[in-house]
Amino acid sequence: MRWSRFYLNTVREVPRDAEVASHRLMIRAGMIRKVAAGIYTYLPLGWRSLSKLETIVRGELAKADCIELSMPAVQPSELWMESGRWDRYGNELLRITDRHDREFCFGPTHEEVITDLVRHDITSYRQLPVNLYQIQTKFRDEIRPRFGLMRGREFLMKDAYSFHADGSGLEETYQDMRRAYDRIFTACGLDFLRVEADSGAIGGSVSHEFMVTAKTGESVVVQCPKCGYGANQERAEAGDLEAPEPQESTLASEVATPGKTGVEEVAEFLKVDPRRVVKTLVYDTDHGVVAVAIRGDRELNEVKLGNFLNTTAVELAGEATILAATGAPVGFAGPVGLAPDVRFLADESVRALTAFVCGANKGDAHLTDVEWGRDAAPEAWGDFLTVDADDPCGRCGSPLQVSRGIEVGHIFKLGTKYSEPMGCTFADENGSDRAMEMGCYGLGIGRTVAAAIEQNHDENGIIWPLPLAPFEVLVAPLSDRDPALLEVAEKLYAELAAQGVDVLLDDRAERPGVKFKDADLIGFPVRLVIGGKSLAEGKVELSLRRDREKMAVSVTDAVEKVAELLQREQPGETQ
Repeated sequence: MRWSRFYLNTVREVPRDAEVASHRLMIRAGMIRKVAAGIYTYLPLGWRSLSKLETIVRGELAKADCIELSMPAVQPSELWMESGRWDRYGNELLRITDRHDREFCFGPTHEEVITDLVRHDITSYRQLPVNLYQIQTKFRDEIRPRFGLMRGREFLMKDAYSFHADGSGLEETYQDMRRAYDRIFTACGLDFLRVEADSGAIGGSVSHEFMVTAKTGESVVVQCPKCGYGANQERAEAGDLEAPEPQESTLASEVATPGKTGVEEVAEFLKVDPRRVVKTLVYDTDHGVVAVAIRGDRELNEVKLGNFLNTTAVELAGEATILAATGAPVGFAGPVGLAPDVRFLADESVRALTAFVCGANKGDAHLTDVEWGRDAAPEAWGDFLTVDADDPCGRCGSPLQVSRGIEVGHIFKLGTKYSEPMGCTFADENGSDRAMEMGCYGLGIGRTVAAAIEQNHDENGIIWPLPLAPFEVLVAPLSDRDPALLEVAEKLYAELAAQGVDVLLDDRAERPGVKFKDADLIGFPVRLVIGGKSLAEGKVELSLRRDREKMAVSVTDAVEKVAELLQREQPGETQ
């Protein structure tokens, strides 16, 4: 391809709304163009990278016996009502009414549609298992779309769905897909982690996320370097926290703490260890008002709380609700004497505490020497803790590490969450009807390409891993007026193209400085420069974008040297 005939326009200015590197660089490199908030046109250069990823995905899914199809983006509300998600999914579901006043949605995912398909076609255990996938546009009406393709509203996704006669069949396919994802991200040349995850609105009993490691990642990842345990922070579990020494207590007593609402200032005022302060948080949920006690020096994980309550509607209560539930203003809530209609839960971090301090459910006052059982008793204990660095691993006790990552893939064991309510059944060996066991496997196409840029860039532009680069090689003559330079450039371009190399010839009438800046910005893995001084010696300049080291090679050896560099840039393999 010649640059002069390709639709490629780079941008010098940094977009004002671009907060992360991938967003800035994809706009500036001419890969995407914003149409509306969270909605982008994939320009030809960007589409080439997306298409290369799709090719990798299709190849690896074929090895896992996954079969491609295509489903509609617009879905009837009746299917979502059958599964029970029409009202539960929330405001991210873009609802549409047609001219006949029938309700539809622009699909954020396709569990309902695929289940409807399979329930009409598969009737016997002899037809199972089956694993179907598509690569298609999705829409989720994000409240705050940002970061370009990292958190858009319209996005390109690979979603696969498997159907099985039993749990063992689901487990086998789940592991096949896990290995396929490992191969996909390895083939892309990405550093990634596979961690346990919360299943969120998709549901199911087990799920794992695939995270591309990056400092700008939205997700917090918890890992144990010793035993290999890993989970996102929404799901992560810790072992028993180090607790303060037990203390004998007298009867609970009220002490004045005027204006002391924060844990640190209460602990300092009362001269106690902050770990001995219990804070009580009050939440509005669709199960009513819920109060949760947790150790004062730690943060509550609202996703865990929602999972415990089997709801996604969990929100910190306002001042009026807190006053009604506790009788106190914000900052003085405690577990003793809550209103009768308030559900009271407690995190395991406070179970072992004795003679602890808590809010007195009265303005400007706290209680000291409080004891569980004697003064207050939760309805239930649970794990509501946000795990942090250096917490003990729940499996081996070693200190946990915390890093950031970008979620690019998520696989789920759905079980019968959709097949049961939607009547997706089969006849087993005995002729009995049973609901199919299902799995779901998502992979963000645009998000993975953006994550590759987050992981591979510098101040000058993108540093592509070779498999995702829109072009592998740039051939750049430094003058469009020197016939000798142009002749050699055309010759090398033709030879590389004939060998199947994905090459772009920069035949623009631009200054060398402009060509070099654009080459760095777009991130061609290999650059072949033809300049007057080098060519006078029978040589051209060859360099890698990754390390910028330049080498002079003879014109006759140039194509062979390019092939060697491309081979060197190929990522390793995984089983």
